[in-house]
Amino acid sequence: MLDYHVTARRIDGHGSQAQTKDAIIVLDTDMAGRPDAFNPAEMLLASLAACILKGTERLIPMLSFDLRGIEVSLQGQRQDSPPKMVRIDYEIVVDTDESDQRIDLLHRNLQKYGTIYNTLAGATTLSGTIRRKR
Repeated sequence: MLDYHVTARRIDGHGSQAQTKDAIIVLDTDMAGRPDAFNPAEMLLASLAACILKGTERLIPMLSFDLRGIEVSLQGQRQDSPPKMVRIDYEIVVDTDESDQRIDLLHRNLQKYGTIYNTLAGATTLSGTIRRKR
């Protein structure tokens, strides 16, 4: 089992911060919102994106996958009552010369072995695609 530790604290009525190891993230906890920080829903989406990107880094050597670049775009749908994320859609765009079958293999492995991916898939509708960069 792996354990993780994050602390968070309120800075003022406009924001908070979360910290782990030597990293600090500014959080948008202002009721009016703020453009220079992630709100909680955006943090959830960013966590999924980070999971996909980190998973890719783990899989590249295991699959001998040739990758020049990767981008993840996510869209979350939140309902008001009760408040929850009801759907997350994502698109992964890979810059590679690998075959379509190998790109699909990468996607299947990301789905199978992603910690955040599997956690969210058990809690909400999670749907995504992978495609080659044009």
